[in-house]
Amino acid sequence: MTRLPEEEHPNKAFGWAARDSSGVLSPFNFSRRATGEKDVAFKVLYCGICHSDLHMVKNEWGSSVYPLVPGHEVVGEVTEVGNKVQNFKVGDRVGVGCMVGSCRSCDSCKDNLENYCPKMVLTYGAKNYDGTITYGGYSDTMVADEHFIVRIPDNLPLDAAAPLLCAGITVYSPLRYYGLDKPGLHIGVVGLGGLGHVAVKFAKAMGSKVTVISTSPNKKKEALENLGVDSFLVSRDQDQLQAANGTLDGIIDTVSAQHPVLPLLGLLKSHGKLVLVGAPEKPLELPAFPLLQGRKLVGGSMIGGMKETQEMIDFAAKHDVKPDIEVIAMDYVNTAMERLVKADVKYRFVIDIGKTLKTTW
Repeated sequence: MTRLPEEEHPNKAFGWAARDSSGVLSPFNFSRRATGEKDVAFKVLYCGICHSDLHMVKNEWGSSVYPLVPGHEVVGEVTEVGNKVQNFKVGDRVGVGCMVGSCRSCDSCKDNLENYCPKMVLTYGAKNYDGTITYGGYSDTMVADEHFIVRIPDNLPLDAAAPLLCAGITVYSPLRYYGLDKPGLHIGVVGLGGLGHVAVKFAKAMGSKVTVISTSPNKKKEALENLGVDSFLVSRDQDQLQAANGTLDGIIDTVSAQHPVLPLLGLLKSHGKLVLVGAPEKPLELPAFPLLQGRKLVGGSMIGGMKETQEMIDFAAKHDVKPDIEVIAMDYVNTAMERLVKADVKYRFVIDIGKTLKTTW
C-alpha cells in the first residue's frame, strides 16, 4: 500500500445519515472496508446533493435501508491505493458517481455499460458483494475499486465537478448515444432544473441550437440571459408550441413529474427523438399516431458507463461546462433538503465536506 503517514486508516469513517423515513440527517460513525489491492481510498472534499438523495432518505421508492448515508456525486483527493492499482496515486483528484460495482462479465459490462449491469452496485443504500450495505459521500472518506473511480482534470474545480458525476452523465450519455451531439442540430430541453441546465450547457458546447421548454414563464430571462439558450417555449402556451411545431431534431426530457408527451412529439421533426431521463411515478400516456407520422422515437437513458463518464468529465473540462451550484456547510443539509422539495436552488447544492464536516460531536 501507498499512503500518507498522517492519514487515519479509512476503516473509520464519519458522516451524516438518515435513521428512518422522516428523512432527517444527523452525525453518524461507521466503518469503510479496508483498502483492498485494487481499491482507491480518498478524502472526500465535496459531495453534491441529488434529488435521488431526497427520495432515498424518505424511502419514497420503498428500497431504503437505514441507517442511510446518501451521496453519489463524490469528489476528493486520493489518500491510499492498493498494491495492484494501476491508474491512480496518492494526491490525485478523483470522484465516484452513482455506482461502485458491477459483475464485470455480462454483455453490458463488456460493452463499457456497467450502468446497465443486472448486478450493478449503487454507491449507497445497496448490498455490496461482501454482503455489507454501501454508504455514500456525505462522509469524510470513500473507498472503491479503481475501475469505478473517475479522474478529475486539474482545470475543473472540484465543487463544480461533483454534480457532473450524476446530473452531468445523465444528460451527456443520451446526447451522445442518440446522435444528438452533432453541431448544427436543434435540441430541446424540457425542464430547467438540476439536470436541465446541465443539458443546456452540454448541448451548447456540442454546437447545437437549444430551446428550453418549461411550464414556468419566469424562467425565460434566466434561460436566455444566463444560460444562453436560443429560444424558450412555455409548454402550456398552445400558440408558442404551434409556432415551433416540427422544429426540433431531438428533445432531452428531464422532468420527473407527470406531464403530457403529445405536445413534445409535435415539436419534433420527422425522425426526431424524444429521450426521457426523468422518471415520473405514474406511466406517461404515449399516443401512437404522432410516432407513426414522422418515424419518431421515444427512448430512455440512465447515467453512463465508466468509460463514458470519464469522457464526459474530460469534455466538461475542455469546454468549460460547469453546473451552477450553491455550496453549503454539512450542518445545513436538512435545510437544503427542505429547499430541494420546493425547487429552491439554482441549480445544485454541493456540500463542502472538507471544510465543514465536524468529526466530533
